[in-house]
Amino acid sequence: MADPFAVTNQAPPLRGVNFFTHDAALGDALRPYADLVDDPGLHRIGELAGSEEARAHALPANQNPPVLRTHDRYGNRIDEVEFHPSWHWLMERAVGFGLQAAPWTSDQPSPHLTRAAGFYVWSQVEPGHGCPISMTYAAVPALKADERLAKEWIPQLASTEYDVRRLPVAAKNGVLAGMGMTEKQGGSDVRANLTTATPVGDDGEYQLNGHKWFCSAPQVDVFLVLAQAPDGLSCFVVPRVLADGNRNPFALQRLKDKLGNRSNASSEVEFHGTIGYRLGDEGAGVRTIIEMVAATRLDCVLGSAALQRRALVEAIWHTRHRSAFGGLLADKPAMQNVLADLAIESEAATALGMRLAAAVDSSDPKEAAFRRIALPLAKFWVCKRTPFMVAEALECLGGNGYVEESGLPLLYRESPLNSIWEGSGNVNALDVLRALRRPESLEAWLLEVGAVQGADDRLDAAVHDVLQALADVADAEAGARRLAARMALCLQASLLIRHSTPAVADAFVASRLANDWGGVFGTLPRTTPFLDIVDRTIG
Repeated sequence: MADPFAVTNQAPPLRGVNFFTHDAALGDALRPYADLVDDPGLHRIGELAGSEEARAHALPANQNPPVLRTHDRYGNRIDEVEFHPSWHWLMERAVGFGLQAAPWTSDQPSPHLTRAAGFYVWSQVEPGHGCPISMTYAAVPALKADERLAKEWIPQLASTEYDVRRLPVAAKNGVLAGMGMTEKQGGSDVRANLTTATPVGDDGEYQLNGHKWFCSAPQVDVFLVLAQAPDGLSCFVVPRVLADGNRNPFALQRLKDKLGNRSNASSEVEFHGTIGYRLGDEGAGVRTIIEMVAATRLDCVLGSAALQRRALVEAIWHTRHRSAFGGLLADKPAMQNVLADLAIESEAATALGMRLAAAVDSSDPKEAAFRRIALPLAKFWVCKRTPFMVAEALECLGGNGYVEESGLPLLYRESPLNSIWEGSGNVNALDVLRALRRPESLEAWLLEVGAVQGADDRLDAAVHDVLQALADVADAEAGARRLAARMALCLQASLLIRHSTPAVADAFVASRLANDWGGVFGTLPRTTPFLDIVDRTIG
C-alpha cells in the first residue's frame, strides 16, 4: 500500500537549464543580426540565471523590501535606503555582466544587441533590480547632450564595478543613475511640473525646489530631473553627492508600497535648494530627456519578454513533471494547445525586442526611423500582453502556481508594470500616431513588414487593413489602440515568418491575424503541431 504521507507527483526544482543556450527562440531572434551563439558572456549569464543559486536570491530580494532610513541615530538627515543582501548579489552580477551602460563605450560588434540578450536572460531571475540597471543604460544617450557632463559621468556609468559607497563621482569605481520626471499634479503630463530651477552660476548650475511623485531608484548616484527654469521646462543632472563631498539636499519622503517590483525602491522626493546641472538648453527638457525615455522603453519591452519567457518555462517544466487524469499534463491535448499558444506569444515578443535592440546598433537613418515607430508599437503591445500570458502560465501550475514559493506570483505582480512605466498604453498608442506624421516612419514599418510580402496572404491582408485604417483620419485618437495593436502584430508576424520555424509562424498568423483563434490562450487551430512548438521551447 502506498504511503499516504510520501511526497509524489510534484515537479522538481527547475535546474540544469541554461537560460541562454536552451532558448531556441532567442537564438533565432539574434541570428539575423549577429553571431552570438557562442558568446561566452551570454553563456555565463544563462548558466547563472538558471542556477539554484540565482533562484535562492530572487525570492528573498522580494520578500524583504527596501527600508527607508531618513535619519541616523543622532538625528542627522541621511535619506538612505537599505536593501537585503540578495538585492546586492543580483545588482553586483548585473553590473558585472555589463548590463547597464557598458555597451555605450564598448568596441565590440553589436554591443547593444548583446546587452539586450543578456538583459532579457538575466531579467528572468528577478525583474525588480532591472530598474536601476535600465535607468543607468538609458541615461547615457541623454547625457551626450552636454560634452562636459558626458565626460564626467559616462565612464563611471559604463563601469562594471558595483560600488555602493556614497562618494563624489570622481572617487567612485562605478555609478548608477535614476530619473525624476512625474509630479503629483501632472503624472505623464510632465509639462505641468511645478519644480523650479534657479540659475546660481555661469557654469550651468541651478538650485532646484519642489518635489517628484515618483523618483526611480532613489539609492543611486545621479538623477536626470525635469524642472521649470526661467525659459521653460528643462533637464538637469542631479548628483547625490557634490564634488566637495557634501550631500546634495535630497529628502526622501517615503517609499512607494507597490503592487509588484517590490525588491526595488521607488520614492517620493523633495528638493530644497538641491544642486542640479542643466543638460541641454533651457526649455528643451522633454526633448533632452526623451532619449532616456526611449532607451527605458526598449528595456520595458525586453523586461516584459523576459517575464513571458520565464512564465512559459515554468509552465512547461511543471506540466512535464505533473500527472493528472492518467498521464502527464504536458501530454494532454488541451494543455498542449495552451503551452503552444504561450510559446508563440513569448517568441513573438522576443523577436520584436531583439529586432529593436539591433536597430540601436545601427547608424542607418532608416533604422532610426524604424525605432521611432516600432518602439512605441512594441511597448504598447508586448507590455500589454504580458499580464494575460503570465496569468495563463500560472494557471498551468494550478494551486501550486498561486503559492509564493513557486515564483509565479512574483512574475504576476510584476507583469503590469512595464505597461505603465515610461508611458502607459494610451501614451504609447498616441505616440504611434505622432510617429506616423513623419513619412519616413510609415515607410520604415512598410519596409519591415514588406520584407515578406507575398509569403503569406493573411499577413498581406492585415497590412492592407492597416493602410486602409490610416487613410481614415476621422477619430484617429479613438482608434489609436486598435491601430497600434494591428501594426505590432504585423511586425511580429513578419519577423516570425523570416526567422522562426514554419510551425510557429503559421500558428501566430492564423491566430493573431486571421482570427482562427478563440481570443484566449489554448484556442489555436486543432491542426497546429503543438508538440513541435512546445518541444523547441526548452529542449
